[in-house]
Amino acid sequence: MNVASFGLSDVGRKRQHNEDAFLADDGLGLYIVCDGMGGHAAGEVAAARTTEVIREHVAANHQVLQDLATEPSPKNRAAAVALVEAAVQKACAAVYHLAQADAEKRGMGTTCVVLLVAGEKAVIGHVGDSRIYLLRNDEQHQLTEDHTLVQAQLKQGVITPEQALVSPYRNVITRAVGIQESVQVDTLLTDVVPGDVFLLCSDGLHGYLADDEGPRIAAQGTTSDLAQRLVDLANDRGGKDNVTALVVATEGPRAGGARGEAEARLEAMRKIPLFQHLSYKEQMAVLAIANARSYAAGQEIVREGAPAEQLFVVVKGRVVVEATGTPVAELRAGAHFGEMGLIDQASRSATVRALEPTRCVVLGRLELLALMRKEPVLAVKLLWSLVGGLAERLRATNAELAEARQGVVLSPGLPGNEIRKQ
Repeated sequence: MNVASFGLSDVGRKRQHNEDAFLADDGLGLYIVCDGMGGHAAGEVAAARTTEVIREHVAANHQVLQDLATEPSPKNRAAAVALVEAAVQKACAAVYHLAQADAEKRGMGTTCVVLLVAGEKAVIGHVGDSRIYLLRNDEQHQLTEDHTLVQAQLKQGVITPEQALVSPYRNVITRAVGIQESVQVDTLLTDVVPGDVFLLCSDGLHGYLADDEGPRIAAQGTTSDLAQRLVDLANDRGGKDNVTALVVATEGPRAGGARGEAEARLEAMRKIPLFQHLSYKEQMAVLAIANARSYAAGQEIVREGAPAEQLFVVVKGRVVVEATGTPVAELRAGAHFGEMGLIDQASRSATVRALEPTRCVVLGRLELLALMRKEPVLAVKLLWSLVGGLAERLRATNAELAEARQGVVLSPGLPGNEIRKQ
């Protein structure tokens, strides 16, 4: 898959110097945007040093990316995520020690978003309030969550989205690279398919960009001049801060192949009640811990009586569900089975086998629990969906019992006052 990048950074209309920095290395598949802070040009130093250290670390461990591009196995995916996190941590320590050595630079730091592309996968690393958006299928998806006081208040329900827009604290960030020797780095693994456009930007741009405005702006010109048009938009709407836009576009056919399967996986997940309330980013996080498996016609996928620890989503092909050897249902692409395996360790109640060459996404219970521990908001949504599903089943059961009661009457004329159905 070919990847092309186009970046631009501008001082804006209000600032005297530019403390943003960006890096685009198509050879490495590495893209970074940083928004520095600190005064006396220290923010500029922090941003520039962060991009340098991250690039050096990724280049020194490029084999990790080659492994991921060749075989996106769970082991290689985990190694790529760890590489991004380690690179940002190394940059954090470097900026911190640089600041400690120079009194004029004490307290300097920077936000940082990293996009690392390897084959059909990409890893995102994120600290602060710079953002990464994905433009796909004429939709705009925010793949990072701001580390700001306002965002924390929104998550806690302290303020409303309308109040957040005018809050005096909307520029107060809660994490930054270099303020301390280490920092918590958010990461996300995602599919990359032909036609995707990733936008990395500082808050000098996204502060002026509506949540659904990206696709319309992208359609007004070419990808190569999109960064320039976005910078112009921010300046035309006020330009109160430095403005940086880095556009990363994947080139290739827009239908079938990897794109078709990626869309099928996501669409199938959206139909599962357990996951339907998750955001696009959260759904991608769940898919990132899942594995794709292929089955030949006639091959057994799960066996009746075996331990249940996985959910299966059919993305291609057909399967048959058999209970004690008797076919009871046929499932096609978009269907799922085995969801109870995510909740308990009960045995499988049926056997499922492929009727034709079939491909499934497989999600394990232990992996999902680990993700829930890492992402508490996602965990709450999943538990709420689970409770809702159980409540719906309980209501259905109560309705069936009520109907059963209505169909039973006492027959006083019979010996022993036996119960007789009408």
